[in-house]
Amino acid sequence: MSSKHDRTTRYQEGSLTLPGTVMLGTGVMIGAGIFALTGQMAQMTGVLFPLAFLAAAVIVSFSAYSYIKISNAYPSAGGIGMYLHKAYGNRLPTAFNALLMYFSMVIAQSFLARTFGSYTMQLFGGDESGRMVPILGVSLILGAFLINLLGNRMIQGVASFIGILKIGGILIFGLVGIWIADSLSVDFSSTGEAGTVGNFLGATALGILAFKGFTTITNSGSEVIDPKRNVGRAIVISIAACVVIYTLVGFAVASNLSLAEIIKTQDYSLAAAARPALGDYGVWFTVAIAMMATAGGILASIFAVSRMLAMLTEMKLVPHRHFGMPGSIQKHTLVYTVVLGLVLTAFFDLSRIAALGIVFYLIMDIAIHWGVLRYLRKDVQANVWVPATAILLDLLALGGFVWVKLNTDPFVIGVALVTMIVIAMAEQIFLKKSRESAQAEENDVHAHHHH
Repeated sequence: MSSKHDRTTRYQEGSLTLPGTVMLGTGVMIGAGIFALTGQMAQMTGVLFPLAFLAAAVIVSFSAYSYIKISNAYPSAGGIGMYLHKAYGNRLPTAFNALLMYFSMVIAQSFLARTFGSYTMQLFGGDESGRMVPILGVSLILGAFLINLLGNRMIQGVASFIGILKIGGILIFGLVGIWIADSLSVDFSSTGEAGTVGNFLGATALGILAFKGFTTITNSGSEVIDPKRNVGRAIVISIAACVVIYTLVGFAVASNLSLAEIIKTQDYSLAAAARPALGDYGVWFTVAIAMMATAGGILASIFAVSRMLAMLTEMKLVPHRHFGMPGSIQKHTLVYTVVLGLVLTAFFDLSRIAALGIVFYLIMDIAIHWGVLRYLRKDVQANVWVPATAILLDLLALGGFVWVKLNTDPFVIGVALVTMIVIAMAEQIFLKKSRESAQAEENDVHAHHHH
């Protein structure tokens, strides 16, 4: 019996405080968002990128409504997998969208890992060979994996500590950057090609990646003290805090670097922005914050992602093999998650990793709102117009983003499509098989009773 008992996932109800939950959320949100996306957004939409962050915040605020409503009705540590299950049951939409969320979270880890590499190499004058960034990223994921094996309290402690240092550091960066800049004026006159609506929507979609960490909070559902009150609060506080921080940083970068410089240094634009203002010390300070931020983000993210996959495994929505590994399902899903993250980190560059993440995330997000509209509206007491607006805004951002990418990097949209088709087909086969085996078992039982 004992061996069977070990396969369950272990959750600790009421083990996360409200500040602890906010820290986990902002920890994931402020991770890559601000450090690597700033430059990519500037590349898409020019000097309008601080506004794209605000537009993303508006979309995410509409999105958060559905998540808050569902998590108030059904607080669960499985978060999004559970929400999809409530809406769509044991069917393909649940498995498909939950896996998209899972992949978008693994992608976010690789994104953090590459960002960590890009910034760290700024201490050594950049990465000429292009080899060091992935190597550093891979080592960071392995380190986070080891800390994750040590358990919950340790993760919350480390994440909170890093979170406080990081958020303090970024605020100092933003305030000092704006204070030192010659003028706060951002030149909005020369937007050119980058100012088109499609490009702005594309940059907004990237901005959503910088906020999507709030879903980590919903994943902590039943582990939060008094979840019915605190999950919603934690989400609102996290999004608000990020809006303030991103706007500050956006203006600090825009006032210290020209647009061409922001684009050229897009993988480490904050460190580049610190150089003219504060010299080498500024660069070291920024790199230190970036290293802490990305490391903290990966810690919190691996924790949440492996838990989500464990949940799907328990719901029998994804195939699971132990590969002879000991321990609980969550330990195994942790290993799968880390391996996947390592592969992505080693072989994909930052803008492609971000592109895959945003496509998967927005499609999953639309499925959540549709689930609320179509199936859960009465149960969770939601107003119709909020999820409906969220779907429209998501579609706008996704459309703009795909349009930009089809013109600049169609390969990545191809990869996203192929991946989604493979996930859908594999899941369809798996669900059909598991239904058949369940049916067969039932028939066996009946046959047995008749004899």
